[in-house]
Amino acid sequence: MRVVVAITGASGVIYAIRLLEQLNKIDAECHLVISQIARDIICHETEYSVDDVIGLADYYYEEKDLTAKINSGSFYFDTCIIIPCSMKTLSAISTGYADNTITRVADVTLKERRKLIIVPRETPLRTVHLENMAKISREGAIVLPAMPGFYHNPKTIDNQIDFIVGKIFDILKINNKLFTKWKQ
Repeated sequence: MRVVVAITGASGVIYAIRLLEQLNKIDAECHLVISQIARDIICHETEYSVDDVIGLADYYYEEKDLTAKINSGSFYFDTCIIIPCSMKTLSAISTGYADNTITRVADVTLKERRKLIIVPRETPLRTVHLENMAKISREGAIVLPAMPGFYHNPKTIDNQIDFIVGKIFDILKINNKLFTKWKQ
């Protein structure tokens, strides 16, 4: 499995870090892009350095590298996951404004009819945010808001982070025990 993970400048970068850690456990080939603002948030919200996060990927691309191979429809990958996805990035994707590596790879993912998972992390939401989510959903993207559930009786923040990553794995059809499934 070849996966592109993009981390944008929204709170909740720990979701992306945990996702990368879990993808490493299943030997997925990970291609990573981190926005400049996400770099700052990694340092502010976590104990990880940006280099630590980059080290979790097989390949890394700069945010402004529009020549990156992931930005070409002829470079095959299975899924692109933007986690967390800022409202700015969501807006750019929904309007086709592919001005950086992250928005371009999302554009390629949609035009090639590949799986695009967007994990927005914003609250409350404006009408335009909801409209942008609906618009990309109609194009085939999966919108998976970072809204942890409670039916698995979480005890820690890590349990909540694993819930979101487990939901992503469920969409990817990757068997996981990151959280206890409902009524199983």
